[in-house]
Amino acid sequence: MAWNIPGGSGKDGRNPRQRGNGGNAVERLLEPLRGLFGGGAGAGRWIAIALVLWLAFNCFVLVAEQQRGVVLRFGQMARVMQPGPHFKWPWPVERVFKVNATQIKTFSDTLPVLTSDENIVSVEVNVQYRVADPELYLFGTRDADQMLQQATLSAVREQVGRSDLDTVLSARAALSVSAKQRLEAALKAYKTGLAVTELNLPNARPPEEVKPAFDDVNSAQQDKDRLTSEAEAYAAKIVPEARGQAARVRTVAEGYKAASIDRATGDATRFSLLLDQYQAAPEVTRKRLWLETVQQVLSENRKVVGGDGRQLIYVPMPSGAGGSTATAPPLLPADVVAPAVDAAGNQRPARSPRPNGREESMP
Repeated sequence: MAWNIPGGSGKDGRNPRQRGNGGNAVERLLEPLRGLFGGGAGAGRWIAIALVLWLAFNCFVLVAEQQRGVVLRFGQMARVMQPGPHFKWPWPVERVFKVNATQIKTFSDTLPVLTSDENIVSVEVNVQYRVADPELYLFGTRDADQMLQQATLSAVREQVGRSDLDTVLSARAALSVSAKQRLEAALKAYKTGLAVTELNLPNARPPEEVKPAFDDVNSAQQDKDRLTSEAEAYAAKIVPEARGQAARVRTVAEGYKAASIDRATGDATRFSLLLDQYQAAPEVTRKRLWLETVQQVLSENRKVVGGDGRQLIYVPMPSGAGGSTATAPPLLPADVVAPAVDAAGNQRPARSPRPNGREESMP
């Protein structure tokens, strides 16, 4: 074989594989490639450069800020790479699977559910979640996203099925919290590596066939809440007023009580003093009491003074303690006069004028 033919002998007729100590390892590695690409020193150099570049790019891994890198060594989990540059063994020794660990994913669906009081209601579900454990997300279960969807529907059906229709329609916040807790427990048991950030039940409505009846029920519930609020507001307003009025009446009653006791005490003391005066001078005291009584009676009544002719004199006097004047009595007719009194103090019969001008005595 010629010396310039790949695989042949050298200039000295000897095979290069038999030189010295057998050649270096790189030459032995590149020997089959030289035969494949036609041999030559230039081809071997380019093959070596390509091999070095392939090793460099295959061993260098850059993990983005929102990613996590899961490294498998011969198919077994080795480590998790955090964001930044990293080096690994070349394929097929190690492989890297990048997972977006900060992305918030969303799942929404509407499902019919049978409540505890045997009513069917359509419930809307909205779930937001992210990857919490990249290793479990990739290798904990077959399809973590699909597992989360099925677990969400199961948790919502379980919680809604334990509640009555009124609770589902008007108090879904508590159901959302309990359904989220049940879903988190299921995802942990299934080893999905997912974490639920939010679970909401934004809407729940009855079937279209009975929707008008349910609308009437909701309207009645709103009217009930409104009337309850108005009643509470009225109670908050009227109770303080009633308490203030009760306090005022109590204060007035206590004042009246004190005044009555003082007045009764004063009357008793006055009567005791009068009794002492009467025992000391009966005649004088009796006369003084009679005069005071007459004076009091006259001061509280109007006075009419009659003359001896046809004239009537009316003297208005103060009536009571207020000092108001009494109203004038009606005037007597022209043919009626007040009875006259003679010098001895005897009453004379009044005379009425007759049509012919003569006076007629009246009984």
